Amino acid sequence: MARVRARTHDIDKAAGVLRNGGLVALPTETVYGLGANAEDPAAVSRIFQVKGRPASHPLIVHISSAEHLDDWVQDVPATARLLAEHFWPGPLTLVLRRGRRVPLEATGGLETVAVRVPDHPVALALLSAFGGGVTAPSANRFGSVSPTTADDVRAELGDAVDFVLDGGACQVGVESTIVDATGEIPTILRPGGVTHEDLEAVLGCPLAVPETSHIRVPGQHPSHYAPRAQVVLVEPEKVVAEAKVAQELGHRVGVFLPAAYADAEVEAHAVVAVPGSMGAYARGLYGFLRELDRQGCDLIIASLPAEEGLGLAIANRLRRAAGPRTIV
Repeated sequence: MARVRARTHDIDKAAGVLRNGGLVALPTETVYGLGANAEDPAAVSRIFQVKGRPASHPLIVHISSAEHLDDWVQDVPATARLLAEHFWPGPLTLVLRRGRRVPLEATGGLETVAVRVPDHPVALALLSAFGGGVTAPSANRFGSVSPTTADDVRAELGDAVDFVLDGGACQVGVESTIVDATGEIPTILRPGGVTHEDLEAVLGCPLAVPETSHIRVPGQHPSHYAPRAQVVLVEPEKVVAEAKVAQELGHRVGVFLPAAYADAEVEAHAVVAVPGSMGAYARGLYGFLRELDRQGCDLIIASLPAEEGLGLAIANRLRRAAGPRTIV
């Protein structure tokens, strides 16, 4: 799938919007981000207002190169530099001690900051033209399904965004892996586009993936990445039967049909055939959820993939999509 390369005029316009304190929706390899000048507290605060995001939830600062890491953080352990060397540009976010350039508005008041270098030509061109860091959480309302196309952003945020930079469909489709790199032994705080296995292979040691963390990072709320429809998770072999029961009870049921049951007859309002490839599943996940919403489903029956490789990130997103809907 080819990426769209934004015109130079669009890049320059977006950079100007950022310099003037505006918000730009920008493509990355993971999802579209809602970007602001990372050094402008007022612009950063506007991100929270537009998203309806609690001010205590930290943002990720996007930079153009690992060479600029020390401009934004301090006390970088050797393990963090090793991870940056191997995975940047790419879907890996490192949590490190905040440098003086980063305002507390961007970190939710924490003395740590999440930083990454996105692997997308349009995002990198914008960062280069802008010449600074860009805070960019996903470009959607807080807690809802992340956008993976420019049209997703326009449909959800509309005129609340000053400029939408179209870079085509996102290639990874789920957010970056977040790693606490403040100590010598890193910890995975959110699974994502860089797999647990790949991280361990580079570091040569096992990494913990705790369910909770004392460090606040994006994507930890119990309900997140959620469509309007209620999501119910069941074992793969029970998806078809649960869908039938729900349909008989009057629900407009959407089904994530596992690849192993692709030939099964399903009684449902709408069916998504889950790809057998975890890469394809991750790339399509948020689009599938949005499509079932568009088709008017009020209930989605799904199951978790095997929690290895990208399956770990997909399972994480589905669990949070199925979480309690009380937003705080």
